[in-house]
Amino acid sequence: MNDDKNLVDSHMDSKNISGYIWNDSILNDAHNYLLPALFNELRKIEFSNIEEKKVFEVGCGNGSVANRLSLADYSVIGVDPSIDGIKEANLAFPELSLFKGSAYDDLSGTYGEFPIVVSLEVVEHVYFPRLYAKTIFKLLQPGGTAIISTPYHGYWKNLALAITGKMDLHFTALWDHGHIKFWSRETLKELLLEAGFSNIKFVRVGRIPLFAKSMIAIVTK
Repeated sequence: MNDDKNLVDSHMDSKNISGYIWNDSILNDAHNYLLPALFNELRKIEFSNIEEKKVFEVGCGNGSVANRLSLADYSVIGVDPSIDGIKEANLAFPELSLFKGSAYDDLSGTYGEFPIVVSLEVVEHVYFPRLYAKTIFKLLQPGGTAIISTPYHGYWKNLALAITGKMDLHFTALWDHGHIKFWSRETLKELLLEAGFSNIKFVRVGRIPLFAKSMIAIVTK
């Protein structure tokens, strides 16, 4: 982790990754298809007691997903590098444990290990995805489950974007702190296998599978 931290420190400071802007604490349109899939996967995980229903959210943003998890009787801790996001989250949900932080920090050293780690629509924003994946792996208890989503990219969807002239809009370079990595099923699987995860399963959500808006990877440690 020290070598990874030195790499991060040599390229950026916390101010450089804290600029994603949040103006409220409400769910966004993407949650209409992400949350049903998330809770469907959570229902498949067996818990012997309520103490095991602990979730760590990497990239909690404005706290809206953490709040939904809390309302479903999960005990949630979350971090996000966005100063605005954590401010909105703390104002709206003061009872939740949501803090400024990122996947570039030693999160397991600070918060421990968890049976479930959730990270929705985050990996496409990170500069160092290998460190991100390693951090999530370390946060998980042995046998734990990580649920990670990101916009889906595949041959037919990319072809449709090109034919309809929407490639520039979709892959825009003009969104500050926006998407900087564009993942296919194959590249995300490679990242997760390299980090040590196993039993990798993918679910595509939003539209029909060929043109899905996002894909969700469900993996175990």
